[in-house]
Amino acid sequence: MTIDEHDFASAMAARQAAQDGPLADGEERSGSASALLQRPRRLRRTHGLRALVRETRLATDDLVLPVFVTEEPDAAHEVPSMPGVFQFSPDRAAVFVEEASSLGLRAVLVFGLPAVKDARGSEAFALDGIAQKAIRVIRERVPDMVIIADACMCEYTDHGHCGILDEHLDVDNDHTLETLARIAVSQADAGADVIAPSGMIDGMVGAIRAALDRHGHAGVSILSYSTKYASAFYGPFRDAAKGAPAFGDRRTHQMDPANAREALRENALDVAEGADMLMVKPALAYLDVVRQTRDQFPAVPLVAYNVSGEYAMVKAAAAAGWLDERSIVLELLTGMKRAGADLIITYHAVQAARWLRA
Repeated sequence: MTIDEHDFASAMAARQAAQDGPLADGEERSGSASALLQRPRRLRRTHGLRALVRETRLATDDLVLPVFVTEEPDAAHEVPSMPGVFQFSPDRAAVFVEEASSLGLRAVLVFGLPAVKDARGSEAFALDGIAQKAIRVIRERVPDMVIIADACMCEYTDHGHCGILDEHLDVDNDHTLETLARIAVSQADAGADVIAPSGMIDGMVGAIRAALDRHGHAGVSILSYSTKYASAFYGPFRDAAKGAPAFGDRRTHQMDPANAREALRENALDVAEGADMLMVKPALAYLDVVRQTRDQFPAVPLVAYNVSGEYAMVKAAAAAGWLDERSIVLELLTGMKRAGADLIITYHAVQAARWLRA
């Protein structure tokens, strides 16, 4: 018997003696397990006990619903790679958002799908651009809904990249900042509560903050895609948003999946530039980064993006009968909250809200 084993056995014997009292002459003590004073299972015996001591609670208030809006009239096209996710016309998007509101969801993230694209992504900041139309219609129909506007150019450029290209067909960082600022102001003018720049362009938060303040939108907040990885999990989104790059990839501006310390640097820069909230995208494979971000900035609201590839994997496995969709979705979303996320952007939001209400 090792020293540790001997100490444990002695401690157990002492506890047993304290519990059972002194022995009578000739009596022998049995090897009863009653000496186990620490029994964590006591608090797992019933559903009520488990709920009473639950550390992490998932609620509909924690979920943000992404909405894809197209110029096509009266549209509701299901995305083939994302069953249950649709591209809506603005009027039908507003009806969908109203239904989401009735389930207790409080925020939506709007993505626009323009009818016309060009090299500068001009429709992204047009007065009557598709995102701007959608924001106005949703605001009118569901006044209390928090509207987050995705501010990026990849859905609007004919080349599918997240900015203005230079002569080498690379994103020109500083010229792109001017366009991002115009996009943000136009979205705020339309009624967006939150601007969410997603291109991982250096200085984007500072440029947008300055432009918003200059145009009378000091009260509009910024949710920065502060940590956005060059991930293989985005495939279905590019199907939904029609924003796949026409050539090359986005590794010159999105982060290397191997890096975590770099994310902390990005977070610090964005907070210094005026970001009101931070984001980690994707969520599932980067929960360590979610936790590090939470520890780095405990007072700054943190968002995890449960992205399209994560959604599609669950839907495919559930359709094949390999897992229970309800159980796995709620477990995954709870895990993201447990890692430190305050909010979760997820395509499961409407269904998860129904499950949570039930």
